[in-house]
Amino acid sequence: MGDFRCQGYAQGVPDLILLRHGRSKWNDLNLFTGWQDIDLSPEGEEESRAAGRLLAGKTDLDLRVVHTSLLTRAIRTADLALHAADRSWLKVRRSWRLNERHYGDLTGKDKKQTAEEFGLAQVKLWRRSYDVSPPPLALADPRSSHHDPRYRDVPAQLIPQSECLKDVVARVTPYFRDVLGEDLRSEGVQGGAVLVVAHGNSIRALRMVLENIGENEITELEIPTGIPYRLTLDGELNVLAASYLGDPEAAAKAAEAVARQAG
Repeated sequence: MGDFRCQGYAQGVPDLILLRHGRSKWNDLNLFTGWQDIDLSPEGEEESRAAGRLLAGKTDLDLRVVHTSLLTRAIRTADLALHAADRSWLKVRRSWRLNERHYGDLTGKDKKQTAEEFGLAQVKLWRRSYDVSPPPLALADPRSSHHDPRYRDVPAQLIPQSECLKDVVARVTPYFRDVLGEDLRSEGVQGGAVLVVAHGNSIRALRMVLENIGENEITELEIPTGIPYRLTLDGELNVLAASYLGDPEAAAKAAEAVARQAG
């Protein structure tokens, strides 16, 4: 890794860092969160700082710009991580397209209780199938995002009432192509890195697009909280190498913990 910095700057090879937000208060309660705006738990705050320390510890990483969703848990993760990495001054871009998958009428419900009510197979289908959405929210439901001011510039027909992973891929793909791709190819990021702080399913969608992961395989991919995932790209944004920063065993254990949340 010691020669990568020089090679990267000389060849203009960009890095893309994907970071799932730290644990939220609803993660601790094992509730379906989706587009509900829930803050970080104390553990999630520390995960975010630890992610920043991992980023700062990679001397061959030169962060240039940050992208987040519009949800507080991602925004605060980015803020805490950047502060720990001494990069609070970086340019930040935010988009609803990086939001978590919308869990529809499951929003706010306990995952284990939902599994007991509907059966583990049905809940797994809702959580992990590629093209099956949970029951949708009604527009009048107080959990609906249609009256949230953060989405006032989003066309109403694009604000979901429920989503499957296929829907998330559909909204993330143009953002990667037109916005992230623009930053990754820009002269200001040549040899540097773009950091995306988002959510389990929006990161899963990005990895599906970037790493050409199939529909069956992507549903089994677990994304741990608070551990940066580094992708080294070529000029055409093809993946040359990818791995978690820090201890690989810790990342694997954290991913297993996510898989166990529905019981």
